[in-house]
Amino acid sequence: MQPSSTTDGPDRGSSLRRWGPIVGIVVVIVIIAVVVIVASGGDDKKTASTSTGSTSSSAGAATLPAGAVPFSQKGNRTDLTFSDKCDQSTGKVAIPFFYAPECFANLPAGQDNGGATAKGVTADSITVVVYLAPDTDPILDFITAPIHNDDTADQAQATYEGYTDLFNEYYQTYGRKVNLKFLHGSGTSDDEVSARADAVKAVDELGAFAVWGGPVLAPAWTEEIKARGVICLGCPAIPDPSPTVFPIGASGSQARQLLAEYVTKKLNGKPAQFAGQDDFKTQNRVFGQIFINTPGSPAEQDAADFKSTLQKNGVTLTDQEAYDLSQLINDPSIATSVISKLKAAGVTTVIVSTDPIAPKSFTEEATKQNYFPEWIYGAGTLIDTNAFGRTYDQKQWAHAFGLSFLAAHTSQELADQYDLYTWFKGSKAPADQTYGVLAPQPELFFAGLQAAGPNLTAETFRQGLFFTAPGPKTLTAVGITYGQHGIWPADQGDDYYGIDDVTEIWWDTTVSGPDEIDQQGQGLMEFVDGGKRYRLGEWTSDLKAFDKSGAVSLYTELPAAETPKTYPSPAGGSGSSTRHRAPTELNPR
Repeated sequence: MQPSSTTDGPDRGSSLRRWGPIVGIVVVIVIIAVVVIVASGGDDKKTASTSTGSTSSSAGAATLPAGAVPFSQKGNRTDLTFSDKCDQSTGKVAIPFFYAPECFANLPAGQDNGGATAKGVTADSITVVVYLAPDTDPILDFITAPIHNDDTADQAQATYEGYTDLFNEYYQTYGRKVNLKFLHGSGTSDDEVSARADAVKAVDELGAFAVWGGPVLAPAWTEEIKARGVICLGCPAIPDPSPTVFPIGASGSQARQLLAEYVTKKLNGKPAQFAGQDDFKTQNRVFGQIFINTPGSPAEQDAADFKSTLQKNGVTLTDQEAYDLSQLINDPSIATSVISKLKAAGVTTVIVSTDPIAPKSFTEEATKQNYFPEWIYGAGTLIDTNAFGRTYDQKQWAHAFGLSFLAAHTSQELADQYDLYTWFKGSKAPADQTYGVLAPQPELFFAGLQAAGPNLTAETFRQGLFFTAPGPKTLTAVGITYGQHGIWPADQGDDYYGIDDVTEIWWDTTVSGPDEIDQQGQGLMEFVDGGKRYRLGEWTSDLKAFDKSGAVSLYTELPAAETPKTYPSPAGGSGSSTRHRAPTELNPR
């Protein structure tokens, strides 16, 4: 959530614009792709030609629900009052959070909030059911083995409760209080039967107006929640999230559009100058792709669409190699075959659209075959993290660059200094490794709650989210919007996915420092131009990979323009502000 930009007329974008580095919640969403739909995102949007870029849409046509009046629209009205938690000098909620939302007016004297406006809503309360994963899950434990995390479900519950206490006190809820109910998952992350049964319980038995989270490899959970008309935040991806499912990550289609534009504008028709073998460096790039293809997923069609999009823009994708993760784990010869085919096809530049485990096998095999191409971060899942990047063959990964949806990293010291939970409670969050994963769900929900107005329904909640306009880009945060704001081609319909922008990165084997879980080691991602972010249509032709000038691997101080205002701590401590750290973002629990 960003401060207001300088515009004429009322500020429509202050309530939901941005999050700080929310790698964690992105992981919650996209880790589904590790086994299910990497590179597809589970969406059915059309893939537009990158040459058109962003097109005009109905941006500006959205209106807030009745009774939702942001501070910027109060004008000369004398009948409006605002909570004492509103900083009227800024018009924003008085919390030390750079992305603090705009204040919304209290209900006028004598007006009620409509009472039971929806299932799970009364005049006094809003029921939110929070999914808690089992403390042990063989699949997720395997995927996240390199990034140990010992936070428990009980600690996650306590952390959710702390954030909810804060937002209940500081955000506009129109006389209601958000009450959390916790559902402990009855099965593993991929158990569709248990997921479906748990979802039915969340709505029919526990009475949810909204749910947060879910078993990350079981879309059946989301399907059941959606079928019952309930708001779903941080839920497993499904082909059509409308009208009540709001992923925080970008869709697969959106990722492919941004990737295709990057390849078209920056790489095509130019020598593979960053490859690890001399003969590649002097010839124009020959592109190949490795992508995960799990049975039952749309990955093959998505790969075909990506190839077609590139072709429309004059780019030839010479070879595409699919693999199944479970087979790759049990049969090393699959990696041998994939690399052999890419090498035989003369591919100089490999686009990596994979899970975070597979590149280790592929890069090690490439070294065995004395094959040293460029490796392009191709919107794969978690491959653009330091923790996983260090597990790959460094002789190969020294030639890796491309795009990332992640924001430029900040140090753990900064994260600890700017932790909103600590500011409010006076102590660190119980889930001290994964609070960065948990916080964005209550943040998004309460921000949407304000904009929904007193007549709270799934429709007004969606209307509130759609109203929020894009804010100015930052370096250490991603951009999030819903609805149509001219960012994505209008013919793709309403945008139910969150993150809209990406940054350019490259892997630097020469530096050392902490990774996302604060483990010291060799090798870090470098963020080009300090983490400058791009939306569709904004990529330029200049390529700054492996250019130290302006590159940042870790911010130990926040950029001045992104430093939040401080307020006294309700717990009696010093003023602080929130910037959820990248560390713990890697474990979906």
